[in-house]
Parts: sequence; C-alpha cells; structure tokens
Amino acid sequence: MPTKTVSVRIEAYEKLKRARRYEGESFSEVVLRARWPEETITARELARIYREKGPFFEEKELARIERLKRYDQPPENKWADR
Repeated sequence: MPTKTVSVRIEAYEKLKRARRYEGESFSEVVLRARWPEETITARELARIYREKGPFFEEKELARIERLKRYDQPPENKWADR
C-alpha cells in the first residue's frame, strides 16, 4: 500500500498517539476512524443566513446572555499556591 509522509506539530502527534485504541494501531487507522463534519459554515454563509432569516436568538435570550457575561469569571487556578 502506498504511503505519504506528513509533518505534524508535537501536540498533534501526542493527540494521535493517545487516540490509539490498542498498542499496535497505526496512525493511519486512527485518522481513518476520525469523523469529519460534512456540513460546515463560513462567516459569509452565516451573514447571508442572518440577513435572510434574521437573528437566531430572541431579544430576551440575548439580554440574558449579556447579563451572564458581565458576571463571568475565569475558572479557579487549580495550580496556584494556596
């Protein structure tokens, strides 16, 4: 079977390594098992949908989101000295 050499960042290599189901599983098998979403949307398409159909959220939903964002805090740093 023909092969192709590719370069990936270390993080990608480690992720592939962790995704192995068993010790001898090849990276090719891991990649072929991956699911790739068929439907994606670009910003241009999103803008077109917004123009045609209007906002996705009602005004009260947006107000709630904005209210919650005001009080949003980063998660606690579990590595910080106490």
